[in-house]
Amino acid sequence: MRVYVVDDSPLVRERLVALLSEVDGIDVVGSAASSEEGIAGITAHEPDVAILDIRMPAGSGISVLEEIRRREKPPTIIMLTNYPYPQYRRKCMDAGADYFFDKSSEFSKVTDVLARMVAERQGTSN
Repeated sequence: MRVYVVDDSPLVRERLVALLSEVDGIDVVGSAASSEEGIAGITAHEPDVAILDIRMPAGSGISVLEEIRRREKPPTIIMLTNYPYPQYRRKCMDAGADYFFDKSSEFSKVTDVLARMVAERQGTSN
């Protein structure tokens, strides 16, 4: 499963890439620090899953979400944020996010969800 990470924090990107690299069947195909780079990277790499931060300089993960949801085959979208407020959750889910996690308390859920997706994919391909 191909994953692309968009987050303005180098530490968060590195931590996510390290965690995801430990999950069998996950290939992190790229990462970006801004919404513009994220859209370009997701367009170029066509990942199965995109992990997006909400607040970034010069744009937001919500704008990335809205842009890539318009695609013919959009990736599964996981929003991972330090801003887990109900209004952000609602806006992201209404815009087509598949998951919405709080970085401070639900970080590990990202790997749980991806491991489950890999297992389901492998189960259907056998």
